[in-house]
Amino acid sequence: MTERATQRPEGFEKPAHWTNDPPPPPKSSDDKEELSPTRYGDWVKDGIAIDF
Repeated sequence: MTERATQRPEGFEKPAHWTNDPPPPPKSSDDKEELSPTRYGDWVKDGIAIDF
């Protein structure tokens, strides 16, 4: 098995589009209709689709 790099190579510069900001929270849906988990095959909890 090859060794995995654990440090960035010397001279590495972070691209301008990389950020350390956390992702925005999920937006709540304005839909009045509830989606059926049995129809779509997944469940939604706090705006995130989960499948178990």
